[in-house]
Amino acid sequence: MIRSGKNFRSSFWRIAFVLLVGTGFCICAAGAVTLTPQNSQSSGTMIANGDPVYIHGIATGQPRNGLQVWLIGNNYLKVSTISVDADNTYTYELTSADTRNLASGQYFVVIQHPMMNGQFDVIYDSATGKVTNRLLGGGTTIFQMSGSGSLQSPASASALVQAISSQNIDDTFVTYSFFISSPTALINPIDNHVVGDKFTIGGSTNLAVGDNLMVEITAASFKPTLKTQDNAFSGAAGMVQVVPGSGGYNRWSFNVDSSTFTPDEYIVTVKGIDARATGSTTFNVLPGTVTTPDILPVPTVITTPVTSATPMTPVPTATAPTQKSPLPIVIGIAALMIVFAIRNR
Repeated sequence: MIRSGKNFRSSFWRIAFVLLVGTGFCICAAGAVTLTPQNSQSSGTMIANGDPVYIHGIATGQPRNGLQVWLIGNNYLKVSTISVDADNTYTYELTSADTRNLASGQYFVVIQHPMMNGQFDVIYDSATGKVTNRLLGGGTTIFQMSGSGSLQSPASASALVQAISSQNIDDTFVTYSFFISSPTALINPIDNHVVGDKFTIGGSTNLAVGDNLMVEITAASFKPTLKTQDNAFSGAAGMVQVVPGSGGYNRWSFNVDSSTFTPDEYIVTVKGIDARATGSTTFNVLPGTVTTPDILPVPTVITTPVTSATPMTPVPTATAPTQKSPLPIVIGIAALMIVFAIRNR
């Protein structure tokens, strides 16, 4: 069923996305990125070169000319048409070869529906690089999309959206944006551990959900030796799968059991299986024995008892001069008198 008028655009796509979410429609391939136009939760998704991309949606009315898809990037433009299936669903695909050759940067996708008249009223002329309004004067130029004097990708996408939104055009559209970058595998910082610890290392990546990563943990001292020498491998290795993440990046994790590790510095390397993504970091594994820390002697605190102050020597008080006793004088005088008395007889 087709309704005319601009007032249908909002409700048309609102119903379309409710149906999309409700039915859970999805054509997924391992390692592919699946996008839904106007899905704010996945807007700004990071896509690695070489990962295929699928954009799904619903377009009612069975337009005989299908839908027109504009893919706009920095110095890049691709305009194509896709058909709508019998169940009103459509899929736009960017193959591995497509994304592998895209330069790093932001890309905008505009999916245009011809609506009531079944014709695309805003079209692109590849010969001149101009975007024109088919309804005005046999093709009035709206703006220059490619070639000399063309707008940069964000401005070009904005001008296209404004052109389709014009009141004299019944076409409608949905938009989406994503980022292309070189394959990346990042590793979260790893704390030091002791022999016997069980822990998980992980990180983020712009590789698609379902892509495989090889994780290798190798002792830094490990190196090829003669078979007569004892230099056993210490570490771990395994393959993990990328799972959904947040903030535009997906994530990965790898469980480690260090019970067979020897104390050493270890190198962690993460590599993409199908894409050239790689990352590395290091951490230390310490001896697992528990040592008793040295016990320092408790210092003896010697306390001096508080004593009363030593009494001060009293200062002697001044005394009067000692008077001699008169008795000896009296005795002496008496003796002399006796002597004189005896002589006078």
